[in-house]
Amino acid sequence: MRILVTGGAGFIGSHVSRRFAARGAQVVLFDNLSRHGSEHNLEWVTRESPSAEFVRGDVRDAESVERAARECQAIFHLAAQVAVTSSVENPREDFEINALGTFNVLEAARRAGTRPLVIYTSTNKVYGGMEGAAVEERGGRYAYADLPLGVSETWPLDFHSPYGCSKGAGDQYVRDYARIYQLPTVVFRQSCIYGERQFGIEDQGWLAHFVISAVLGRPITIYGDGKQVRDVLFIEDLLESFERAVERREDVRGQVYNIGGGPSKTLAVWADAGPLLESLAGRPLPVEWGDWRPGDQRIYVSDIRKAERDLGWRPRIAPAEGLARLYRWVEENQALFS
Repeated sequence: MRILVTGGAGFIGSHVSRRFAARGAQVVLFDNLSRHGSEHNLEWVTRESPSAEFVRGDVRDAESVERAARECQAIFHLAAQVAVTSSVENPREDFEINALGTFNVLEAARRAGTRPLVIYTSTNKVYGGMEGAAVEERGGRYAYADLPLGVSETWPLDFHSPYGCSKGAGDQYVRDYARIYQLPTVVFRQSCIYGERQFGIEDQGWLAHFVISAVLGRPITIYGDGKQVRDVLFIEDLLESFERAVERREDVRGQVYNIGGGPSKTLAVWADAGPLLESLAGRPLPVEWGDWRPGDQRIYVSDIRKAERDLGWRPRIAPAEGLARLYRWVEENQALFS
């Protein structure tokens, strides 16, 4: 099987490329190497999987995407602009990468002649601020008053920020190409994914950013009160869901799934993550406190029952275990962050 991975040298993309190459697939990594750390991830994949092919390209270039997609049986569309703050500063670039780039990938898939499965990594940001969900504080962290199992795929879409709009546009285009062109496409609305090879920064990849800062002695700023709750999903569990989708491509065609740790795998941003990190570091970690950031939800937790039912998938790795593995990787690879 030939697989195209856009953003193939990114955090998730490099893991996807390595995983499927190890399974014997012919993998094409498509990346413009604009993200910090991507060159290190590319070196890792090509060293561990010499058969993997690298194509330097940009999803905004329709012709280069179409060339890369030829003869592919599956496309993982992971290339994206991923920071809300960057989308506010440069909404045109955000639109061109996320919305136009996704359109280019879909057209490349439609023209490929092989009817490839397209897996699109969307975001929980398509649900917006979720002002209609009642939130309360319990035991020093926030909780939904009426959503004990989290947010399902039926929650109304409400795009906030240029990033939410551009990713949401791609989300809906991917769904519609399954209806109009009968392409096997599937949307994964992801929550907080974390793991090794993640070069997290303050406004994207917050858990990895905390770990990197703790290991290197860099400052950590907590915005809000630190009681905000997110469901977190370790990279290996995400890869397992991807593999299940490939195996069941016709069953998942046109479907949307909320993919995250679910109610059993949540962390309060500092109330929970702080003590875990301090235990791993063996010392107190000083933090600075900042004001709430616009649009910052007090809680977001995915209802993952649909993915469990359709994919036969359930996340396995607890936050404490995943965080410890990420911490060890950063400790052992500090030179990558200098």
